Amino acid sequence: MGTPVNIIVGSHVWTEDPEDAWIDGEVLEIKGNKATIVTTAGKTIVAEISSIHPKDTEAPPAGVDDMTKLAYLNEPGVLCNLASRFALNEIYTYTGNILIAVNPFRRLPHLYDIHMMEQYKGAAFGELSPHLFAIADACFRAMINEHGNQSILVSGESGAGKTETTKMLMRYLAFMGGRSGTEGRTVEQQVLESNPVLEAFGNAKTVKNNNSSRFGKFVEIQFDKQGKISGAAVRTYLLERSRVCQVSDPERNYHCFYMLCSAPPEDVKRFKVGDPRSFRYLNQTNCYEVANVDDAREYLETRNAMDIVGINQEEQDAIFRVVAAILHLGNVDFVKGEENDSSKLKDEKAMFHLKTTAELLMCNLKVLEDSLCKRVIATPDGNITKPLDPASAATSRDGLAKTVYSRLFDWIVDKINNSIGQDANAKSIIGVLDIYGFESFKVNSFEQLCINLTNEKLQQHFNQHVFKMEQEEYTREEINWSYVEFVDNQDVLDLIEKKPGGIVALLDEACMFPKSNHETFSQKMYQTYKGHKRFSKPKLSRTDFTINHYAGDVTYQSDQFLDKNKDYVVAEHQALLNASTCTFVANLFPPSQEETSKQSKFSSIGTRFKQQLQSLMETLSTTEPHYIRCVKPNTVLKPGIFENYNVLNQLRCGGVLEAIRISCAGYPTKRTFDEFIDRFGMLVPDVLDGTDEKSACMAICDRMGLKGYQIGKTKVFLRAGQMAELDARRTEVLAKAARLIQRQIRTYLTRKEFITIRKAAINMQKLARAQLARKLYEYMRREAASICVQKQARAHAVRKSYTNIQASAIVIQTGLRAMAAKNEFRHRQRNKASTKIQTQWRGNHALSAYKQQKKATLILQCLWRSKVARRELRKLKMAARETGALQEAKDKLEKRVEELTWRVDFEKHLRIDLEEAKGQEIAKLQSALNERQAQLDEAHAAIIHEKEAARIAIEQAPPVIKEVPVVDNSKLEELTLQNSEKEDEIKELKRRVEEFEQKYLEVENENKTRLKEAEDSAARLSQLQETIERLELNLSNLESENQVLRQQVLAAPSNEDISEDLTILKNKISELESENKLLHSQKIVIEPVSVLEKMQQQAKCVENGHSTLEEPHEPTKTIQERTKCVENGHSTLEEPHEPTKTIQERTKCVENGHSTLEELHEPTKTIQERTKESEPKALPLSKQRSLTDRQQENHDALIKCLMEDKQFDQGRSVAACAVYKALLQWRSFEAEKTTIFDRIIHTIRSSMESEDNIKDQAYWLSTSTTLLAFIQGTIKASTVNSSSQRNRTSPTTLFARMAQGLRSSSSMGISSGYSGMEGKPNARSRIEAKYPALLFKQHLTACVEKIYGMIRDNLKREITPFLNLCIQAPRTTRARSIRGSSKTIHSNILAKQQASSIHWQSIVNNLDNMLNILSQNHVPSIVIRKMFAQVFSFINVQLFNSLLLRRECCSFSNGEYVKAGLQELDQWCTKATEELAGSSWNELQHLRQAVGFLILHQKTQKSLEDITNDLCPILSIPQIYRIGTMFWDDKYGSHGLSSEVIGKLRALTAEDSINVPNNSFLLDVDSSVPFSMEEIYRSFISINITNVEPPILLRQKSDFHFLLQTTD
Repeated sequence: MGTPVNIIVGSHVWTEDPEDAWIDGEVLEIKGNKATIVTTAGKTIVAEISSIHPKDTEAPPAGVDDMTKLAYLNEPGVLCNLASRFALNEIYTYTGNILIAVNPFRRLPHLYDIHMMEQYKGAAFGELSPHLFAIADACFRAMINEHGNQSILVSGESGAGKTETTKMLMRYLAFMGGRSGTEGRTVEQQVLESNPVLEAFGNAKTVKNNNSSRFGKFVEIQFDKQGKISGAAVRTYLLERSRVCQVSDPERNYHCFYMLCSAPPEDVKRFKVGDPRSFRYLNQTNCYEVANVDDAREYLETRNAMDIVGINQEEQDAIFRVVAAILHLGNVDFVKGEENDSSKLKDEKAMFHLKTTAELLMCNLKVLEDSLCKRVIATPDGNITKPLDPASAATSRDGLAKTVYSRLFDWIVDKINNSIGQDANAKSIIGVLDIYGFESFKVNSFEQLCINLTNEKLQQHFNQHVFKMEQEEYTREEINWSYVEFVDNQDVLDLIEKKPGGIVALLDEACMFPKSNHETFSQKMYQTYKGHKRFSKPKLSRTDFTINHYAGDVTYQSDQFLDKNKDYVVAEHQALLNASTCTFVANLFPPSQEETSKQSKFSSIGTRFKQQLQSLMETLSTTEPHYIRCVKPNTVLKPGIFENYNVLNQLRCGGVLEAIRISCAGYPTKRTFDEFIDRFGMLVPDVLDGTDEKSACMAICDRMGLKGYQIGKTKVFLRAGQMAELDARRTEVLAKAARLIQRQIRTYLTRKEFITIRKAAINMQKLARAQLARKLYEYMRREAASICVQKQARAHAVRKSYTNIQASAIVIQTGLRAMAAKNEFRHRQRNKASTKIQTQWRGNHALSAYKQQKKATLILQCLWRSKVARRELRKLKMAARETGALQEAKDKLEKRVEELTWRVDFEKHLRIDLEEAKGQEIAKLQSALNERQAQLDEAHAAIIHEKEAARIAIEQAPPVIKEVPVVDNSKLEELTLQNSEKEDEIKELKRRVEEFEQKYLEVENENKTRLKEAEDSAARLSQLQETIERLELNLSNLESENQVLRQQVLAAPSNEDISEDLTILKNKISELESENKLLHSQKIVIEPVSVLEKMQQQAKCVENGHSTLEEPHEPTKTIQERTKCVENGHSTLEEPHEPTKTIQERTKCVENGHSTLEELHEPTKTIQERTKESEPKALPLSKQRSLTDRQQENHDALIKCLMEDKQFDQGRSVAACAVYKALLQWRSFEAEKTTIFDRIIHTIRSSMESEDNIKDQAYWLSTSTTLLAFIQGTIKASTVNSSSQRNRTSPTTLFARMAQGLRSSSSMGISSGYSGMEGKPNARSRIEAKYPALLFKQHLTACVEKIYGMIRDNLKREITPFLNLCIQAPRTTRARSIRGSSKTIHSNILAKQQASSIHWQSIVNNLDNMLNILSQNHVPSIVIRKMFAQVFSFINVQLFNSLLLRRECCSFSNGEYVKAGLQELDQWCTKATEELAGSSWNELQHLRQAVGFLILHQKTQKSLEDITNDLCPILSIPQIYRIGTMFWDDKYGSHGLSSEVIGKLRALTAEDSINVPNNSFLLDVDSSVPFSMEEIYRSFISINITNVEPPILLRQKSDFHFLLQTTD
């Protein structure tokens, strides 16, 4: 299988498991050659690196249909793929051109019905899902194309389904080349009917199967040169004869023995059988019954099957007599006789069974006993009779039983072959081999050695075929394969069958020595094969030996080898049974040339086995083999159970793993260039641009250092292990990219978490600071209030104290001032003089001091006020600048908000939540900014107000006031505090702006990341589209599938009707000619009475002439005048009150084909006058000929008009209207016989068969439909028996026919012709049609149906090639080649979509073209609606069946593609209007619902009720199950239906298959005619044809002037 390489940590691998054989897991650690693996079940194990295999993680969950597509072709990969497909009821899987069939143990009839056969008929191998029909079809096609014999080898162990597979293969081969066999049964049916008989005598219960075939069957189906089955033969090989005498527990003997013991009482009594426990050959085991099998019913069915295959009742009785005789023969026991080494019957019971045996075989009792107990030896001196000891007698008895049973089985096979019939001149054959598989039990004896030898031979043949297939593929790809080794098992074959020296040869040699036993035989083998690598001796055993087969070691027990190998052909037995009075028994043992020796001849079963095996291999070597390996999924034989160990062992035994080893010896991994580049292009991305695929693949392999790989024409061939090495490199690249992505994502997530935490911290800080600020504000408010209270209280106390002191001071001052005034007065008086002097001096001194102080005060105030003003001005300027900066920041912020708003709008669907948060933040900032602006304005107003108040206070206060500077300082401090608060708020705003800008940067980074993800998604989309395009190109050359043509060819009128019409016509012509001669040679003598009676009757048409009866009162005309009237094709006698004409004139009127005779109302002349007036004249023959020629001319003109005048008037076919009017005028519908109908039908048929133009076919469809609608509304079936009318004796004379016509026409009492028509055409009464008119209507209906089918099928053929392209979306170009901008990618995708819609547009164009043609030719709308409804139904069937049969079509992207195409059809239906399109759109319900299921998202969340009731109500359960299991999402990688829903669907599907065995999930094409003639007639009810202009060709002819008449 190849040694796994590059197993690294993280690799997904398969490792051995004692319970499940193989289990998958992931490598956690590697130490040396040990790897620590954690399984998917969570268990940790340690395994050798050499014992593990890599696992393909990209394998589809539903498995692959061809295991050569597996990335790793190894045991666990094959087993996992089979298990995955088995879980989905996909029981067939390819391994190259080998089919593996897993027995589902349930009936799946939809896989084998006629619809499935038609799907696989002619389909290329591998195009559809794996199926045994594909193998059979490939085999049949190879036989036809290559003219060589083919064979299909069906192998597998007991219970694997080989027999059922063989039956299905023969059914398909009979379907492809079926030929009816004898007695109405096909060859395939006869072969299948032989199975119950062969199973009864060749099948037995074994350990592994209740109905195991103990013989090999090769069904040879013979074909002739045309590929039709010409014969068949059933050839049997290697019957297990030893089972007749020796059976191991818990197995059974052959079924026929138990059937006979359970037969009806009369048969049991007749054959003297009973309980099977009483017979030695049956009671060696404790198993007598098989579960669910009724041996009594099986006995009756076997007898019935014998009747079917040609075994008569007498032969059946003889067969079961022989079977009963074998049972009784086994109960004959022997004991030691009186003489030494002699034997005799043990007791009376043994004698009874011996007598019964002799009676049943109808032979001599004494001779039978002697042949068992004695042996005659021929010597030169005479014959010597030698007694046999009891053991030898028992051996002789068992030998006789095995010989008789073997001859009986061979006779049954020969009888079956004779019944089926063989073709000695067959051109080629297809053989189907059904043979037992490799066996290995706890106890393996001689039978297992022979069976395994057969399988070794077949395995060698299989290995050679597989190697040849590998060699052919290498040659086809032109690579060097000369050093690839071939796995061969010739050494095992030589060990067993080589002569001399083989095990079989040693066994034969041991059997010929009387004293040899199994121990001496075993010792001989030990010595001979001591050093053989395939042979070994088990320990602790003296007789066992082990052979190393291709499927494993098998240990054989040699205890009974010698007994089972002996097959003596005893001469006494031959003579005894040949002399039987029963002819059947005697024929089983015909006399041979060697019988004269009268000597026993040793015959080895092993040697005969080898000869038959060699014959089989020679037959197979002349054929081209095809292989089917049947697998039994479990040992309990129940559905839904897949036992890994059991299946794996069968894969080994079936040689499938051996074929994988052969493939691994060369190049097990094969990948096309594009697949290889898609998978490993990432390893060397620089080589993908500007290089072709082959060079790119070579560069990838060289860069990776691969050795020994090969580059073919279309594929890369890798040696074992190289795929794992590339995958390891690819895993490293993907891991590195994954780590890079993880790093970026983790950085983003960490940063996002940090920002969130920081934002939360800021919010917490803001809340905490707000709380602290509120507490501080409360404290300050309380402090200010307390100060205010204290100030008021202190002011009141001070004011009160001041008032008291002031009052006291005033009182004191009053006294003191009075005293002082008095003193001052005295002082002033004393110093008055001096005062005047001091006043002048002090005045001058005070004035100078005052001026100096005032000046200094003003200077000081100016300096202080200027300083304060400058300080205030500086603060105002700073505040103004800060307000401008805030305004500018606000403007910038608004601009950024606008820009961010635009970006948010650009990616609105990704950042809706962020946009709302941003808008809220902007609103908060705006409101905060407005609040701060208002506060700033209030502060400025307060400052101005305070300054104005200070200025006023300074001006009003005297210079001594000291409080003014203090008040100004408090105000300044308050303003300073407010300014600092404003600055803090501005800082807070700036901080928020910075946070906002930070958020903006984060959003911008997120936008970039999502943009990058969108570009990556576009790249992946391009890759997927490229894959789809590649698949489309692979399918573009395939032929159309599933097209079932069911149109029945409309047959022409039967030869019997034509011959009958021709006979009647010839009789009419001969009668007319005889009458013409009679009139020409004889005189006309007319009696007046008879003439009057006959002339009162309406004249009958002569060769399609029609007349209308009117009754004017006119004189009687002569016969001569009436005779002349016959020459006018469409004239009416309306000449009342004319003179009486001669009889000769009336006679001339008879020649008119369309005349009207009036009743005669004139006095009757005497007989003499009549006789005289009717002087006999001869009627010339030319008159009769002119009548026929005139009619022929009218018919020719009408037919010419029908063929050439393809015009329409008022939406009606002019030719159809003209023909209809002419037929009415000529009264053709009432004629007993006419040729115009046949000519019209012949014209229409010849025209539509010769015309391939669709326009001409549409014209004939319109014309035929119009004519048929008119006829449908005109005629009705006659109530008189038509056959009696046709058989009525024709009148002998022309006048008699005229009179008869008068009577028949007058009896109708209605007139429908256009000449003398009574009433309007739309109100006319229906005509009692004669047989020719009814037959004409039937033929015209057949023509309409045939033309309709031709046009419909032609449209189907035109759209079929496009349907094959429309079912699967085309692949897009490779994603790596698109490295341009997003605009370029979008344009490329758009171009691809336009290119893929071309196929659908082509279908629409074909529909438009057909609709235009049908409309231009005025085809009835009912016909157009039905035609397009059937075409849409055909589209629905073809596309829907393709979805169910091709897994690559059941994808998400393909569903979108088909849905887009269906929209094109929907638009077409809308444009075509309801009148023409009808219900066409509803015919696509199956396809529409299937496509709706494919493009449905979140399928895993849908329940079964949702799917069956809402999503897909019209689809059946098997159809939903098929689509659900085949669906795969190639676009998003999502999962399909849940496992619970799949399980329910599987159960319902199994239930449906039981209830409705032939129910198929495929749809069938409806090829019937969907409309009736009554529907067409109803569509023409409102049409009036009276105003239709007649054709130009007929308008110029006088005989067709009635066409110009119109009805008011």
